[in-house]
Amino acid sequence: MTQNRPVYPFAALVGQDFLKKALILNAVNPRLGGVLVRGEKGTAKSTAARGLAALLPPMRVVAGCPFGCDPDNGDQLCEECARRRSAGEALPRRERPMPVVDLPLGTTEDRLLGTLDLERALKSGEKRFEPGLLAAANRGILYVDEVNLLDDHLVDVLLDAAAMGVNVVEREGISFTHPARFILVGTMNPEEGELRPQLLDRFGLCVEVAGLLNLEDRMAVATRRLAYEADPEAFGREWEGEQERLRQAILSARARLPAVQASTAMVRLITAICLEQGVDGHRADITMLKAAHTLAALHAREAVAPEDVREAALLVLPHRLKRQPFGERVLNREKLEESFRKFQDEEAEPAHIPAGPPPAAEPSAAGGGTGPVGETVTAPGDPFPLKPLNLLPDRDIRVTPGGRTHAKSEDRRGRYVRPTLVRPAAPDLALDATLRAAAPFQHLRERGNLALAVADPDLRFKVRERRVGRHILFVVDASGSMGADERMAETKAAILSLLLEAYQHRERVGLIVFRGESARLALPFTGSVEQARRHLTHLPTGGKTPLAHGLSLALEVLAREKTRHPQDAFLLVLISDGKTNISLSDRPPVAEAKELAAHIRALGVNSLILDTERYWHEEGCLVGLSQILECPRFSLERLRAGEVVARVGEAWG
Repeated sequence: MTQNRPVYPFAALVGQDFLKKALILNAVNPRLGGVLVRGEKGTAKSTAARGLAALLPPMRVVAGCPFGCDPDNGDQLCEECARRRSAGEALPRRERPMPVVDLPLGTTEDRLLGTLDLERALKSGEKRFEPGLLAAANRGILYVDEVNLLDDHLVDVLLDAAAMGVNVVEREGISFTHPARFILVGTMNPEEGELRPQLLDRFGLCVEVAGLLNLEDRMAVATRRLAYEADPEAFGREWEGEQERLRQAILSARARLPAVQASTAMVRLITAICLEQGVDGHRADITMLKAAHTLAALHAREAVAPEDVREAALLVLPHRLKRQPFGERVLNREKLEESFRKFQDEEAEPAHIPAGPPPAAEPSAAGGGTGPVGETVTAPGDPFPLKPLNLLPDRDIRVTPGGRTHAKSEDRRGRYVRPTLVRPAAPDLALDATLRAAAPFQHLRERGNLALAVADPDLRFKVRERRVGRHILFVVDASGSMGADERMAETKAAILSLLLEAYQHRERVGLIVFRGESARLALPFTGSVEQARRHLTHLPTGGKTPLAHGLSLALEVLAREKTRHPQDAFLLVLISDGKTNISLSDRPPVAEAKELAAHIRALGVNSLILDTERYWHEEGCLVGLSQILECPRFSLERLRAGEVVARVGEAWG
């Protein structure tokens, strides 16, 4: 959407210096590849993006061009503007503010890229293109909130366009190309799930944001916001001087950037840092060199200095670092400073390098301990390998050889798998199948100037499949009996093993804990298995065993999520010793638990029971629940045995 109302001034933002610096660098050099902003909500992410667009001067565009082509740049024109210019036509021009385009979470590929009308192309030979969001964002800012929740193939397409500066739309041999140069700003909350490393690496810069902790800063945020809402125009005039200073700094840096040079020593320093930090590939080196050039231009220097390299490292490297499952990506500041010390030692006349911030303190590992009276916190045991679990609650859901789960798509999202004669609500023409159907009848039809005559009976449409989300809900017994004989340590080890499996398959996990006289949703469904691990590590035990409360809450959560994601697969993992001794009403606890289990099974949810009882038996509460849920029941000891784990997939397949 194009800005059409006063926006909050960029210069008035309090704190968030790294975020502002990353955005300014992209404004100076849009070839940096955008910025990924990680952190909690309410930290001025979208306000900063819109403020940056308003900060920059209006841009000249070709009047009437849906792509906002630059009339002064013949190398970046769309096909129509290039044709008109080649014909000697003077392109009409006008000025407009830099656009800021929001990418909604439910966007389809056609809405993002634009669409080609294949039926019209076949029947009349006319190539008609309907521009998408990438066209609207050309020469502006594309803002993607919760980019980690977008389908992977959409993120891939988005990052490809951002890297190449053009959008190529191809449908069965018919293609259309238009410029798509934009500043990509993606935001995400890591607690809701991570991006794949391959996609993280495609973002040029990355910053972490959090709420301000300084009292004066928080006061300034509140008072400035109220002043802006009371009178946006007056508030804007108050900050216009600072806005103009920033605007001129950006324009001057743009003009200076082509002349900035990096010495061989600076390039060696950059590559040494990337090697010592252990990043994969060469994109980090290239982006870091670009960022250092841009920082030098912004600081009014003609050559890259060591301080530019240090600042570039803090923006370019953190999201590219390797990590183990459940680990954090943390830039090793000690290694970074060691790289600079080596650089100083190797220089005959070492440049002055300002001391960087001290290394971040590493969090201490949590061990076993005690909580409030009657509670015990047990450290988990070591996780052990499991065979991947197959979740197949629906015959329309299938698992591919790579272990991914797919289901038929009802819209244009997903992979084309086969054609059909049935016209869907949103027609998606299968050109290959349509041409094959039309070919045998060409000698019977009037073709006119067309190479091929296509009739309505020839039309075939695409059947698409898309990945199905997979959700695991852990329902964990944290009663006093679970603290005996190291049961909770073994339980936590088993859950960590399943979490490791979930991490590898990008499954969403949730955690319900029941103890005492209630159950609570300790962690709503999230793509961050690290969050589940943290909750699990500090989970105390103590009190009675309200199994019915846990199942009741599980039923509520699963019913709600099934409504939101009807195509997705769900797994309930119940971990308990089955010694239920408290009910929701005046009915027997076991009877209540069995009734709730029947309701859960009726939802079409698959289940798995891990029996923590030390001695295996063929009767009791959990035996009855496994029969009602139609699911396997394992002891923790037997779960470690490979032959039993192998049967889990068979039971669910």
